[in-house]
Amino acid sequence: MTALAALIRRDIKIALRVGGGALIGVLFFLTVTVLMPFAIGPDLALLTRLGPAILWLGALLASLLMLDRLFTADHEDGSLDLIVMGRAPLELACAAKALAHWLAAGVPLIVATPALGLLLNLDAAATSAVALTLLVGTPALTFTGMIGAALAVTLHRGGLLLAVLVLPLSIPVLIFGVAASQAAISGPLSFGTPFSILCALSLVSLVVGPFAAAASLRHGLD
Repeated sequence: MTALAALIRRDIKIALRVGGGALIGVLFFLTVTVLMPFAIGPDLALLTRLGPAILWLGALLASLLMLDRLFTADHEDGSLDLIVMGRAPLELACAAKALAHWLAAGVPLIVATPALGLLLNLDAAATSAVALTLLVGTPALTFTGMIGAALAVTLHRGGLLLAVLVLPLSIPVLIFGVAASQAAISGPLSFGTPFSILCALSLVSLVVGPFAAAASLRHGLD
């Protein structure tokens, strides 16, 4: 457990330093949210209706943008081989790296959501609902994306391959995240149903993601 805690602290420090990637994701999220009102126009009712979808889409793209560095930096400096051969189970090591990535890259997106919601004409209750769904749904994006990141680093392919692998797996999270946000804001659907499915998706990815990523790393680095 000490080794896993040290791995989490190390990854968070790397992500938060200049060029680590966490700030890039927040800036990208900010850019997408700021540009959308200019593209949609002065229709405030339309902007309010599309606000949750815009925030979720921005968070999804920002998460995808930062996933490329999840294993690549460790692979380049050789520390990934040490993690694979370490005493800690590789599945737990992958889970620790995904947790560190979410804390450094996902949590800032959630914290920024209430402020960015003002740009989309969302009130406090609406932005709180979107932030709650992001808090529950972004772990699914991280742990699902970890599988694509592991495959990309073992196949020595990045960028486009990672997007092709991760985007189809992220679509259910996007659908139910937006549905839960819309239900909390305007109805008529119940908030509990899509929110429960979103929680289930995060729990499934939390279980499946580390094992699939570890299997990919073992197979690719052998």
